[in-house]
Amino acid sequence: MKLPGLIDPHVHLREPGATHKEDWDSGTAAALAGGFTAVLAMPNTQPPVTDKDSLDHVLGVANTKARCDYAQFLGAGPENSQQVFCIADRSAGLKMYLDHTYGPLRLDNMLLWMKHFSNFPRHQPIVTHAEGRTMAAVILIAALYDRPVHLAHVSLREEILLIRAAKEKGLKVTCEVTPHHLFLTQDDVTNLGDGRSEVRPPLAQPSDRDALWENLDVIDCFATDHAPHTLEEKDGPKPSPGFPGLETALPLLLSAVGGGRLTMEDIIRRMHHNPQVIFNLPVQEDTWIEVDPNAAWEINADHTYTRCGWTPFDGWRVRGKLKRVMLRGQMVFRDGEVLARPGFGKNLREIVDKG
Repeated sequence: MKLPGLIDPHVHLREPGATHKEDWDSGTAAALAGGFTAVLAMPNTQPPVTDKDSLDHVLGVANTKARCDYAQFLGAGPENSQQVFCIADRSAGLKMYLDHTYGPLRLDNMLLWMKHFSNFPRHQPIVTHAEGRTMAAVILIAALYDRPVHLAHVSLREEILLIRAAKEKGLKVTCEVTPHHLFLTQDDVTNLGDGRSEVRPPLAQPSDRDALWENLDVIDCFATDHAPHTLEEKDGPKPSPGFPGLETALPLLLSAVGGGRLTMEDIIRRMHHNPQVIFNLPVQEDTWIEVDPNAAWEINADHTYTRCGWTPFDGWRVRGKLKRVMLRGQMVFRDGEVLARPGFGKNLREIVDKG
């Protein structure tokens, strides 16, 4: 069965600053092995992507290493609203960190939020890491400026119901949910271990997971929030939060199709069509993936491309397997092997849309 190439609007590729656990080469290889022909990279690297020099550097690295197509987000900082405005068209959009994060990108002052909402070009997307009451606050500010806002990794019942209410009022709100928040809860912490279950937002209660499934019509995108860390980091005294997700998202969601919880159209809409529209992405010509929806297999962390080398879904039995990936007319993945070479990927902001 053929599907369009998948788009992941939320990945952390760890370059620059943490290439021991991922880089643009290994991360985009993992993307192709998961059926993703395009990824949008987050800016909270070390150093973060917040100005022309840091954007130039990351795009230069991606140009030589990326195996799938890509775009790079800019990070909203306390003093860079004018700088990011000047380079907005070269980016995937603006990422605003309004809750838990590391480094200099967290914005606690709502006046800073307002400056970015006022200054960033209206045709470019704004994505926020906002949880609970912070989410309610940023929806209000987006409404005051009458511009769209995309809410990352929604995980709680109160959040998805708030987004439903906002949409019913006609507010310009879209959102994404991760597979790990759809398939894991606090009940899984005992089996995973405290460190290996650390993620932001945290794994929620079964009632929160159930609310996400019950409100699928409100969810615009499935995004992995691929956030790789090594097992040494996860099992250490201060475990780093985050899961790898690029290579497990599709089989988990195909399994949900086999179980009657999703349809193939649900996957296409949330992993291709909606991300393309929300993030103003060009059509990837002659691009598709082929899956065997009936193939039963077991996820094995030893057989993944991500450099971190583990997954919280190790040992899960799934139904539905990726067979081939075609990107711009070239076979880039076939039967478990990534065929694209580093540098084959194109910057989505430089592709002329012929669609």
